[in-house]
Amino acid sequence: MKRSRDTAASELFAALYPRLAGWCRRLVDDDETAHEIASEAFTRLWARWSRVEEPRGFLYVTAANLVRDHWRKLERERRAMRRVTTEAAVNPHTEQEDPSVRLLVQSLPERLRVPILLHYYADMPIREVSVLTGRKEGTVKADLHAARELLRVHLRRSLDHTL
Repeated sequence: MKRSRDTAASELFAALYPRLAGWCRRLVDDDETAHEIASEAFTRLWARWSRVEEPRGFLYVTAANLVRDHWRKLERERRAMRRVTTEAAVNPHTEQEDPSVRLLVQSLPERLRVPILLHYYADMPIREVSVLTGRKEGTVKADLHAARELLRVHLRRSLDHTL
């Protein structure tokens, strides 16, 4: 039993790790961090191996959560650096002047963020996103539409402030 479990885990790792790490790399823009996140997702899968029915989905959802945590940490560090380096006069539109899609996706509610990450960043079809999130396909489509509309409004607002 242990041998087949180890073999299955090794085969899964060989099949999915490169793509998962590449997906993470596109999201975090750093090779080392991407590999840490992908490795941590596999570590968490291994700890729950016998209870996980969809290993691929588990890996991507776990990695998406770890990426979100990484983004939050970066934002906290950015804010701390701004506080340390900013003089008395603070520009109230600092964040609006940098319309970063990554920050906008990060700011979406989880209900909208997860489908966006899985569908657009992990290239998963709507049917697979539906299975992984436990939502109906129509709900996933509606969430993707709502997320795109929010992103469009935020991007337009950000770009208007930079003109």
